[in-house]
Amino acid sequence: MQGTMKGAYLPGNSTVIFKDVPIPQPGYGQVLVKMKSSTICGSDIRAIYREHIGKGPEGYQDVIAGHEPCGQVVEEGPGLKRFKKGSRVIVYHISGCGVCHDCRMGYMISCSSPLRQAYGWQRNGGMAEYILCDEKDLVELPPSLSYTDGAQVACGFGTVYEAIHKIGVSGTDNVLVVGLGPVGLAALMLCKAMGAHKLFGIEANSYRIELAKKLNLADEVFTPSESNVDAIKECTGGKGVERAFDASANDQGRVTAVRAARQWGKIAFVGEGNTVHFNPSPDIIHPQKSIYGSWVTSIWLMENLVEELARWDLHPEKLVTHRFSLDRAADAYKLMAEGNCGKVAVCFDEELE
Repeated sequence: MQGTMKGAYLPGNSTVIFKDVPIPQPGYGQVLVKMKSSTICGSDIRAIYREHIGKGPEGYQDVIAGHEPCGQVVEEGPGLKRFKKGSRVIVYHISGCGVCHDCRMGYMISCSSPLRQAYGWQRNGGMAEYILCDEKDLVELPPSLSYTDGAQVACGFGTVYEAIHKIGVSGTDNVLVVGLGPVGLAALMLCKAMGAHKLFGIEANSYRIELAKKLNLADEVFTPSESNVDAIKECTGGKGVERAFDASANDQGRVTAVRAARQWGKIAFVGEGNTVHFNPSPDIIHPQKSIYGSWVTSIWLMENLVEELARWDLHPEKLVTHRFSLDRAADAYKLMAEGNCGKVAVCFDEELE
């Protein structure tokens, strides 16, 4: 395919700039994907949009932004093994070396090679009309899921699913989610689908509180307070929750997740940045609690997730409150940075409707 396309770049001063660049041509083991939907992640806002936090090879390399891409293969390079022209695909947003230990486990997010590149960070991402992808980075999008569903899976829902997989959630569990941004809301949605007994949320933003209520995702949502732990214990027979997730990246929010968990409870930290201060003996050691760190997911669990979503008829795009065309990407990033929204998507073709 010949010609040029428009791509959105993030210079790091809370603005978006556009550049016209050549439409890339797929090489061996690569495909050209026509973008359908590209959602905005909180880490884009924190580490690229407002300022470029990452340094060196792990930093933003002045590429087309967007690490939550979903679209359709329109051109094939030689040597493909599974996907072909017409395939509907989610892009696992880290392209690893493929031969280090973590890549061989499917965790390209933790690739230890200097060859590791993340779409939208070190190689061109999804905020353009087309994206060049390695076939090994693709996950098949089932027909029953929309492209915006798939874009949500590419990072946010995949991240939550990994954390749930690590600590386990079932119908016997009361669950707390601290921080109801898009990741926290996704945690509530997935835990509800998995049959969690009762779901509790903590959130300061009134828009997101109302969104959680509108979608009926939680039994109760609290605003941040020193009384949160006592209130949650009161709702759970004085014991606390079996499972807790922190998606707030807030010091006190993390402490609340730990202290609101019952004896032998499990806690997953998924929010990025900042610190946490708690007392190891009374908060963790004596009550025999476990804290898990969880960063994105593996590509095999992402494939499992899309299969489960299709089976449950669960649609992550329900968390998308605003859709913008590519030429309005600046408005999309500005809204996401302000936070008075659910998930924000830049959409193409029918996904904009």
